Amino acid sequence: MDRAPPCTVCVCGVIPRVPLTSLERVLGFVDLDTVSPRAAHRAEHLSRNAAAAAHASYYAHPSLHLHTYLSKEEPVAVDGQGQVIGALNDPIQPIAHEPHLGPIPPSTSISDQDSKTSPSKSGVSNFPHTSAQKNAETGPEGTKKEEGGKEDAGAPSGMDKGALEIGGEAGGTKTSPGPSIEDVKKYHETQNGWSNHAQNGHLGVPGQANGTQLQNGKPGLERHWSIRDRMEPHLQMMCGPLLAYYTVKNDVWQGAALVVVRDDGSDLSTLPSLALTFHPHSPPSHEVPTIHDPSQTLLPNQTIESRRIHTYASKDGNMSFFRFMIEIPLQQTQMTVRYRLNRGAEMDFVVPSIGENMRWAAHSCNGFSSGVNPDEFKGNYPSGYDPVWEDLLLKHHEKPFHCMVGGGDQIYCDALTRELEMQEWITAPNRKAKLETKLTDVIREAVDRFYFNHYCKIFRSNAFGRANSTIPMVNMLDDHDLIDGFGTYDDETQASPIMSFVGSRGYFWFLLFQLFVSDEIDGVNPIPGTHTLNSMIIGDKRGPWIPFPSHSLIVYLGPKVSLLALDCRAERKLDRICTTETYAKAFGEVRKVTGIEQLVILLGVPIAYPRMSFLEHFLDFKYNPINMLARHNAMGLGSMVNKFNQASELLDDLNDHWCANTHKKERNWLVLECQELAKEMQCRITFLSGDVHLAAVGCLFTYNKGKQRMKIRPEEDHRYMLNIITSAIVNTPPPPGAAKMVAFLGSNKHRTLPKDTDEIMIPLFEKDTDGSASKLKYVLNRRNYTAVEYNSAGELVFDIKVEKTQGGGETVSYPIKSPAPRW
Repeated sequence: MDRAPPCTVCVCGVIPRVPLTSLERVLGFVDLDTVSPRAAHRAEHLSRNAAAAAHASYYAHPSLHLHTYLSKEEPVAVDGQGQVIGALNDPIQPIAHEPHLGPIPPSTSISDQDSKTSPSKSGVSNFPHTSAQKNAETGPEGTKKEEGGKEDAGAPSGMDKGALEIGGEAGGTKTSPGPSIEDVKKYHETQNGWSNHAQNGHLGVPGQANGTQLQNGKPGLERHWSIRDRMEPHLQMMCGPLLAYYTVKNDVWQGAALVVVRDDGSDLSTLPSLALTFHPHSPPSHEVPTIHDPSQTLLPNQTIESRRIHTYASKDGNMSFFRFMIEIPLQQTQMTVRYRLNRGAEMDFVVPSIGENMRWAAHSCNGFSSGVNPDEFKGNYPSGYDPVWEDLLLKHHEKPFHCMVGGGDQIYCDALTRELEMQEWITAPNRKAKLETKLTDVIREAVDRFYFNHYCKIFRSNAFGRANSTIPMVNMLDDHDLIDGFGTYDDETQASPIMSFVGSRGYFWFLLFQLFVSDEIDGVNPIPGTHTLNSMIIGDKRGPWIPFPSHSLIVYLGPKVSLLALDCRAERKLDRICTTETYAKAFGEVRKVTGIEQLVILLGVPIAYPRMSFLEHFLDFKYNPINMLARHNAMGLGSMVNKFNQASELLDDLNDHWCANTHKKERNWLVLECQELAKEMQCRITFLSGDVHLAAVGCLFTYNKGKQRMKIRPEEDHRYMLNIITSAIVNTPPPPGAAKMVAFLGSNKHRTLPKDTDEIMIPLFEKDTDGSASKLKYVLNRRNYTAVEYNSAGELVFDIKVEKTQGGGETVSYPIKSPAPRW
């Protein structure tokens, strides 16, 4: 066959070129469609170079302690046989003739030669030297050292087990920083001599002035010969750059970037800066693979100085949060914004043209529940987190998302309960002892340490980390962003010293990492329009369990589309989700928005979803025999009750739901209020939710007593409101039995709805992802996310992208339209 020209492998603006012959050798065949961006993206996850390109400061794999950047010319390292050198995210595998050696880190610090397994001050880890040592320490959940040596801590789960880091650490106990300024200086000193040493069979080791040969022949830094760009001044990165989108006001796009750095290893003689260039967006092709036209600039170049919005004083030194507020005048064409942190590598994101309704993605539940093995979900990818995120990045590469909406549980913080300092509270023998456990300074420190380190790991890692650097985020929290079930336990449990502190600190770190907000800097003025973020709606009062007011968002998604993201956690109690004052203020801000036809209301938990009242009543029954046995861990049922108040583990999930008995009155009021709002503003309202780990679509509409339940045409019915449920992009779907029960309940009629309102589940999933007939037409229990786009008919199209096979990295579309308002 004809040989195609060199193909490209990338999802971001730094476009590497790889000879086709190299990819052929890696993939094992030659009939690859190398022309299309889809094929190029598929090859990307083998070489993993785009993961490094998208992290200007840090490779996606935290164990690669080398602060360097890919070249724009030849970024893929190829060995003497033309093979692409191993995945940048993957541990280096043993070579065939020395399999006993186990994995060796790509870098070793001479400053810690006597500390074979401890991270150095600069974050450069060493590794055990013998297989006997390693085998003695390895168990089914990783090594003891990966768990920080915490023998009495709880069992690990998900990414928190630290197994994704070579010589890893416990989930939230410590996160290795990028290289320090001292490490980079040593690297510069040896850089000029590496080529000669490598050509003579000697491989350079960072930190050593002369190239030395590794005894097992593993590659050192020669795999990074293609590296060119570096930050100047240097920053020792902990996380970022992360991007956020806030809104558009007077045709000016407002968003921000955030980086988290370790002060001691950084050069902070000047504040970090962000350099921006502005180019027309160009769809990628084989001939012109970039997503921007470098020959044209639409605006003058900008350099933005940062502001330090918080400093976390950890035992490893001060960690600073630097925010860059970004304002971009929109142009007559879609624009690719290229940005560089301290003159480092370039990355990009895309903003819409003036008057364009945005294309955006929605996701939720970005993590694994306790006890889930993420390796079962990774397929050929480095992590179980990656496959569906890789598909989202592919779709973004083909047709860009202007933002991505996180509907809750962007991070799972439940592993906080495994921290050593929390064990006295978690293992307290009874409810009274838990409530009386004192909040000590040791616990305070452990809680902040966990949240900081856990956020740094999750938000910088793998495909999710790349998405955070290339698609601006719009996030709202749910319970796992704090801790499982927070806000839904009884008042006595919620008000207890430790539980309340956990919620308040979880909320604080949510604001910093997900919204880039510091109340100390930005204030909590409840008057709309006074906040640093033009989209922010601050509640009037502090929440009952955490010392913060609510932080809701009203976000421009185009001249015809707006998003209201309600904060349903700050004020939540067992019998309340939001206060009447918060509803009034939020809907008051919505009424100020003119010209919209589609309003999306983000509620973390579904509002139109099958009822499970019978199960609630059973689990809440004081003498429920299952709970009585579980509280004493009889018959192995200990896991059936939660760690905090020994109620049923499932009950807090049910109490979270709008359809729960405790929230039914508030839910019905909200439905009526939204009906009136839709009628008044003549706009279609659609609810967007996550939480339940499956794809589904609920529907509210005008009730008809006759045989034809939906008599009024949807576009003419102001009560017609879809509830798009997209969950989870990472977490495990419910088992078939549970999904079948939800599907069965979804077919029932509901008699507790507001007057003149009926409800159904939409049978969207008549076929499974393989094309076969589905037995669960109302729900699909596979991982998913949703792409959203406004069409020329005034409809808002929600295309639910469902994972085709577990870990496959490919999705199948299930589109549904929210009709234009035509009453």
